Amino acid sequence: MREVVLDTETTGLSPEKGDRLVEIGCLELINHMATGQTYHCYVNPGITMPSAAQDVHGLSDEFLADKPLFTAVADDFLAFAGDDPLIIHNASFDMGFINAELRRLKRPPLPMSRAVDTVSMARQKFPGSPASLDALCRRFGIDNSARTLHGALLDAELLAEVYLELCGGRQPGLVLEAGDVVSSATGRVERIAREPRTFALTDAERDAHRQFITNLTDPIWNK
Repeated sequence: MREVVLDTETTGLSPEKGDRLVEIGCLELINHMATGQTYHCYVNPGITMPSAAQDVHGLSDEFLADKPLFTAVADDFLAFAGDDPLIIHNASFDMGFINAELRRLKRPPLPMSRAVDTVSMARQKFPGSPASLDALCRRFGIDNSARTLHGALLDAELLAEVYLELCGGRQPGLVLEAGDVVSSATGRVERIAREPRTFALTDAERDAHRQFITNLTDPIWNK
């Protein structure tokens, strides 16, 4: 099972009012395990960065000036996302911005049915408790000390850990025997063959067994 954990940074809160994407970060999970495959890009929004947004993610007009427009990264992003579920914290926000960018290019939007909203998962699991990414990192003991500013790829990495905890643990429903290996390419458990072991009985153990079966009626060991 492949899933893509996704986060974005933007110029503001409302794509309907003209705010734009400035960063996309994605991380691949297979069978709830990170494969190490990621997608990350900065995007030139084509508009001035409001100071309030820059205070959140630290991305300035100067930094983004030479970055590609969304039209130049759309194909690579969509190829990485594939048709798999998208794990997103506050999914309506990120999906709204991504789909606004796709509509500008006259391309089909991503269906909301693909989104798994971890805010909703957290509120269902911990009703009445804070459901921010930082709050959930604290709840699950996930180190978020590097998160001095919001960043799409860093936040996707933290969200992947939070998501796995919300699902019940780092390997929910997956019991591995010692020596088993999970293939990063397929997500399947690959069994490592071992030589059969023999357990030789001692003379004392044989004598104890013979003494034991003398007290049994018609024991199968005598047949």
